Amino acid sequence: MSRVGKLPISIPDGVEIKVDSDNRVTAKGPKGELTAQIPPQIKVNIKDGVVKAERDSEAKLSRSMHGLSRSLIWNIVQGVTEGYQKKLQVVGVGYRSELRGKSLFLNIGYSHPILFTPPDGIEIGVDSKANEITISGIDKQLVGVVAAKIRAFKKPEPYKGKGIRYIDETVRRKAGKTAA
Repeated sequence: MSRVGKLPISIPDGVEIKVDSDNRVTAKGPKGELTAQIPPQIKVNIKDGVVKAERDSEAKLSRSMHGLSRSLIWNIVQGVTEGYQKKLQVVGVGYRSELRGKSLFLNIGYSHPILFTPPDGIEIGVDSKANEITISGIDKQLVGVVAAKIRAFKKPEPYKGKGIRYIDETVRRKAGKTAA
């Protein structure tokens, strides 16, 4: 039995969960509405304010999808109640980030500034004093993808540590050629 898959998910107050005929789970809460497609090997049961993912057989595919399905349901429930957030830090002399309308404007050492417009459902905030960028939204996957795209504009380099990094990321520094 999957350790993750067998854990029940309690439905918080203000959240409504529905499962339709083609195994699509929809959660509606205070922050919005999200949908997750659950594999057909997994049955989703809702009883007494608790959601459980149960597999129909002991086949390898069913066992492998059990924990995944439970995590997908948990992520949409968390998204519609609390939402998700990632923080990035811009490190480097003269490197700046600012918000222009809904778009993110980055000066990160290139000959041209970079303008990034987030997709629908994603909000970007900038703290210019600390050079921090906050990406928030209700879809965990989309928040992670947007954070990774922004980080990919200028990954942190190992010699001076300049670039865009996650707040909790540690960059392994190398000694330069003068250290030999």
